[in-house]
This record gives sequence, C-alpha cells and structure tokens, in this order.
Amino acid sequence: MAKPKIKFVPDSLHVKTGDIVYVISGKDKKKTGKVLKVFPKKGKIIVEGINIVTKHLKPSQVNPQGGVVQKEAAIFSSKVMLFDEKTKKPTRVGYEVRDGKKVRISKKSGEII
Repeated sequence: MAKPKIKFVPDSLHVKTGDIVYVISGKDKKKTGKVLKVFPKKGKIIVEGINIVTKHLKPSQVNPQGGVVQKEAAIFSSKVMLFDEKTKKPTRVGYEVRDGKKVRISKKSGEII
C-alpha cells in the first residue's frame, strides 16, 4: 500500500504584509515589490507588480461591458527574499528574542525588521 504524499506548509512565513521583497526565481526574477496579501496555509503571497496574469471577465451587472483585466497572482513565498533597505540587497530573515519579544532580524545588517 502506497503512502500518501504530505506536503509540508509552515504555519507562518518569513515575510509579512507590507514588506518589500526581492524575487529570486521565475519570470519576474530580480524585481522588487511590496507584499499585498499573505496566505500562510498555502505558503503563497501576492506581490505588487509581480506575476501579472490576464483575466477575462464575463459581462455582469457590476461590469456590463466585461473585458480583459490584468492583475497580480499568488507566488510561493520561497521564491522571494526580504529586501533590506539599509544595504539595498536581498537578505535572509533571522529570529531573536529581544526584551522578551520575538523579533525578525535582517541577516545582512543585523537590524530589526
């Protein structure tokens, strides 16, 4: 009997809504953008101006004309790195406990994010 494949998805991600991220792989490689939405259960994020897809809309009461719309689609969070504003380079995220609180740390500059 074959074992079912279980996909591991973490409960939390290394990026949060509002972070500036740098894309490290895919068609939008080397671009930066702001995180608009985070889906921790799926391990995906939506980044402003990244992974633009074309969506065809049927005519409806809200949009009687219908038409073609371009919008951002979700990408896996593993395809992005946090962009460090101080060093102007992408960085990994570390975690430390400071003053009794767990905080995110930039590995390049050592600053609290």
